[in-house]
Amino acid sequence: MLSKTGDGSGLSGARRSLTALAVGSVVLAGAALWTSAYVKSPAQAAADAGPPAPDVLTAPVERRVLSDTVVTRGTVSASQTVDIAPAAVAVDGGAKPVVTKVLARSGQTFEAGRVLFEVSGRPVLALRGGLPVYRDLKPGAHGDDVRQLQLALRDLGHPAGADTPGRYGPGTKKAVAAFYASLGYDPVSVDAAAADDARREVGHAQRELDRLRDRNGSADDLRYAREDLADARSALGKAEAVSGPMVPASEVVFLSGFPARVDSLTAKVGGSVGAKLATVSAGQLVLKGSLGLQDKGLVRPGQKVAVLSEVTGDELTGRVAAVADAPAAPDGEGDGEDGGASAEGYAVTVKPDSALPARLVGQDVRLTVEAASSGTKVLVVPVSAISAGADSRTTVTVLGRSGDRRRVEVRPGTSGDGYTEVTPVGGARLSAGEKVVVGVARGDGAAR
Repeated sequence: MLSKTGDGSGLSGARRSLTALAVGSVVLAGAALWTSAYVKSPAQAAADAGPPAPDVLTAPVERRVLSDTVVTRGTVSASQTVDIAPAAVAVDGGAKPVVTKVLARSGQTFEAGRVLFEVSGRPVLALRGGLPVYRDLKPGAHGDDVRQLQLALRDLGHPAGADTPGRYGPGTKKAVAAFYASLGYDPVSVDAAAADDARREVGHAQRELDRLRDRNGSADDLRYAREDLADARSALGKAEAVSGPMVPASEVVFLSGFPARVDSLTAKVGGSVGAKLATVSAGQLVLKGSLGLQDKGLVRPGQKVAVLSEVTGDELTGRVAAVADAPAAPDGEGDGEDGGASAEGYAVTVKPDSALPARLVGQDVRLTVEAASSGTKVLVVPVSAISAGADSRTTVTVLGRSGDRRRVEVRPGTSGDGYTEVTPVGGARLSAGEKVVVGVARGDGAAR
């Protein structure tokens, strides 16, 4: 019994020793794994903290139409802008003239011959012409402004008859009278009293001559009477030449083209005259912008321009009409974005390919000028892919599929939008789709 018991105890002890040994081995193995994963030597820690090996950045060679563009801002404006501020002409009784009717509204377009306002019951109207009104146009007057009036009335169906162009004669008086009548107004007449007095003098001289004839007056008396009658008739002719329907300067504004537009309106019924009643614009709408010195040499008349209004979404096209040779300070004295005075610029005018809608008047728009273009699809690479050597040769580096690199000499051409046209030289080969080196990415995410 005792020997059996002893044998059993020995086996149990051996099993316990083997179990402990196995457990210890597992613990040691786990500790070794933990140490290898989390415990590093100072050299290894420094190596892991540094950037990884550089990686090459590439871009594909492409075939595309390449264009170089200049982007600036512009304003849509008319070729002529006029403030309507008629002279304050006193009315009957010396009353102060006031606005009695407003027939226009802001944003409205209108044609020639249109009455825009009434001032103390008299019309203020617009006619076609390039010269501004600077005097009353009266019978007997002559000049370019009279010729302008005659042409404007003729266009509205009221020709000046046999009057010499530029002379305000009987035909022009009839045309003025007919025009005012078509608007529902009586024209203002000038020197009517003087003409009436001259007619009375003619009548008196005629009666005196008739009396002498009836009484068989002497030859001398008859001769004097005939001379008096001739003088009276001459005076009447002169009086009639300078009397009759006129066009007061306070009643007309000349505009270069129609339809014209009411840009802003300040007139109110009952308002005083002398201040601006409205601002109107006429003529073809154009685009005016400004170029910096760095862009001025790239922009020339005839180049294509893309126009975009961010407000309305309108997209239009045009061409550069003119570029100023000298810089001019912009209107106003406003500060620039940097807090300093606005920089000077070179004025550029763009003529649209088609008529601009009136809703764009006064808007700030984006102008994209096509300063240069390859015209057809050409081989292009990013600008950063081109390098110049000490021998003045320009090359690109092509990265092959296996990682090999070869340098290709190229001749640069048109540049734009970050790309440059390239042509392989010296029998070199370069095809669309190949990869060219544009830089090396560092481990910190930057490129070099």
